[in-house]
Amino acid sequence: MTDDIILHIGIDDTDSNEGMCTTYLTHIIIKQLKQQGIIPTDYPRLIRLNPFARYKTRGNGALSFTLKLQNKKEVELVEKIVLDNVEKYSMFDGINTNPGVIFYEGEITQEMKDYALNAIYSIYTIDYAENFAKKIGARVHKFKKGRGIIGSLASISLELTDETFECLAYRKPENIGTKRKLDQKSIYIMNEKTFPETFDNVDIEGNYTAIEPHTPCPVLYGIRGNTAEIVEQAHNMVISNEDIEDYCIFRTNQHTDMHIQEKIPISDMKCSSCYKIKCNVVENPYEIEGGHVFFKVSDGTGILECAAFEPTKRFRNIIRKLRNGDELIIYGGLNENHTFNIEKLNLIKKAPQYNLTNPLCDCGKRMKSAGKNKGYKCPKCGKKIRSSEKIKELINRDIQEGFYEVPTEARRHLSKPIVRMNL
Repeated sequence: MTDDIILHIGIDDTDSNEGMCTTYLTHIIIKQLKQQGIIPTDYPRLIRLNPFARYKTRGNGALSFTLKLQNKKEVELVEKIVLDNVEKYSMFDGINTNPGVIFYEGEITQEMKDYALNAIYSIYTIDYAENFAKKIGARVHKFKKGRGIIGSLASISLELTDETFECLAYRKPENIGTKRKLDQKSIYIMNEKTFPETFDNVDIEGNYTAIEPHTPCPVLYGIRGNTAEIVEQAHNMVISNEDIEDYCIFRTNQHTDMHIQEKIPISDMKCSSCYKIKCNVVENPYEIEGGHVFFKVSDGTGILECAAFEPTKRFRNIIRKLRNGDELIIYGGLNENHTFNIEKLNLIKKAPQYNLTNPLCDCGKRMKSAGKNKGYKCPKCGKKIRSSEKIKELINRDIQEGFYEVPTEARRHLSKPIVRMNL
């Protein structure tokens, strides 16, 4: 009796901004495999990589799943089904669509796990990924430039130290590209009954639902949550006024802050990477044309310009209230202009702010200066004092210490919402 063959399959970069979705392609492949009696050992995985990757569709997500096969004949069948579907459904007309598929047999090594984590922290080249894949004995399939092999290999290899789930419902092919027809009230009811075990599905303050994509892709909606059971339960609560072709649940690293590196000083931070920084405000916020709000912080090793860009909407109101000396923990990423894009912050300690005023006279009237270094004189009763010192009056600041985050519509796929911070 021969040992089972453990086969890991990774797929990436098959979609474009004009359509398709690699999750849907993965779902099609798994469905065809099941018809052959081949069933994945677990939920398929949707793994988000570095959010600053230049060539990506919106979320920079790669897909993978694992099979336990009996013989090489089954391996050949699986590989044929996968590659035929990638060739059939990929959006090859997309200028940045460069699919890649990885087949890997055996155990996921520590070296592979490190590769995957660094694919979230930094940016790999296609050549580096291909050389690494060959080194570990993976079979590499590139279409066009084959950039997708970078994410395919990472999706196979990543160790999920934290995880969430997403249930994706798919549209009938004839409806793709038309306006989605969901019962909005049912989404709010679903959210009310399942939150906080589901999250980022409704923005209550902004009064909008966030489960619908805004692209002409096959996805009707996606529901995010902490367990597979809760997202399926929530899916069953949503009412659609168009037929659903099917749905699939994915195990993911979304909303885990897996992209955030800790204990890196500002002086050592690199562009296109994401960090958690303990720091102090050293320059008050200011706004530029377009509605972007900037301020500066320091951790003692360097000064960093931070930004809440216009798409973060009401989050900017919090940033506008920060003041010199405030102690913060900030989360976000350093863009190519060396500006730190804030995802969320924890205001640890407010710095006291004061108004400097002339002293009050005993009669209750505000005193006036009697001249340079000549003290003050009351304009009502004439009383004089020798001190020229101003009086410090504590300003009551309209901001509380604690966590603040960008709204759902501006949140990165990897960014952990505050509701998950204590899990």
